[in-house]
Amino acid sequence: MAGRTVSVTVTVGESTDGFSVADDGPGIGPANRDAVFDTGFTTAGDGTGYGLAIVETIAEAHDWDVSVAESHDGGARFEFGGVERAE
Repeated sequence: MAGRTVSVTVTVGESTDGFSVADDGPGIGPANRDAVFDTGFTTAGDGTGYGLAIVETIAEAHDWDVSVAESHDGGARFEFGGVERAE
């Protein structure tokens, strides 16, 4: 998308065992959801495919689970579970 400005709203929310990060962008289709965390996977012509692999590595380092789904606005929603809350 070089040369094009795209406005995306990001929302962070709580869940019973963690949190979520969602946006109202183009989303991640069901056919790609199993692969988005694979190192090198990208649908962008100029992408490296490292971003979401790094997110998964950080989640695993904290003993969290991470998954991707569709947000309420049709974008992507990343759900992080197994998060221990500080009292």
